Amino acid sequence: MRRTDRLYEIIQVMRDGRVHRAEWLARRLGVSLRTIYRDLETLMGSGIPVEGRRGAGYQMTAPVTLPPLNLSLTELEALHLGLAVVGETADPELSDAAARLSAKIDAVLPEDRSSPPKGFGFAVYPFADAAYGFRHLPQIRAAIRARQKLSVEMAETGDAPRTRRIRPLQLDYWGRLWTVTVWCETTGRFAVLRADRIETLKVLPQLFVEEPGKTLSDYREAQAARKEG
Repeated sequence: MRRTDRLYEIIQVMRDGRVHRAEWLARRLGVSLRTIYRDLETLMGSGIPVEGRRGAGYQMTAPVTLPPLNLSLTELEALHLGLAVVGETADPELSDAAARLSAKIDAVLPEDRSSPPKGFGFAVYPFADAAYGFRHLPQIRAAIRARQKLSVEMAETGDAPRTRRIRPLQLDYWGRLWTVTVWCETTGRFAVLRADRIETLKVLPQLFVEEPGKTLSDYREAQAARKEG
């Protein structure tokens, strides 16, 4: 597993708001305890809202979620697409400027954050990965608004199916990494897919309606129940 993929998995695990011990994370991801400590330090250094210490466990305090109908999503997407291009330039001055600008943008995200972002996510996900994921965002955003079903083919994801028929419900932003929360008709359950791991995307002619157990509210309630449990 690539380190960026492992960091993403740690974020997904810790989104439930519970305290997780490093030893448990190491067993779950099949890596050494020393590797997990380095990964957690990287996440905290990048501004991901993770708190904790060795021996006591770690907890994510304020994950960032942007509603799909928030008009600032389009502006944010455009800004970070530009940063993705500039961040890959060979000019160190421009690359440094992209880093500073990224921190400034992240600092004015919606106020569902309990701590300053400190360049949220900058050290975790390279600009090249972010740029790759941007190409699908317009179609995903439009499908969320229109309640349009999508067919996506994912990059290799272990035992998970590569080709999925999904109902897109919400876009989330993780410091230049975008994910889409979906009801997956292929697996019959909710899933959170990384936009940069979507290799192909096809808009299907079918629309979907809200059904019990398959809505964004149902997903949020399930997440809240896990957190309280």
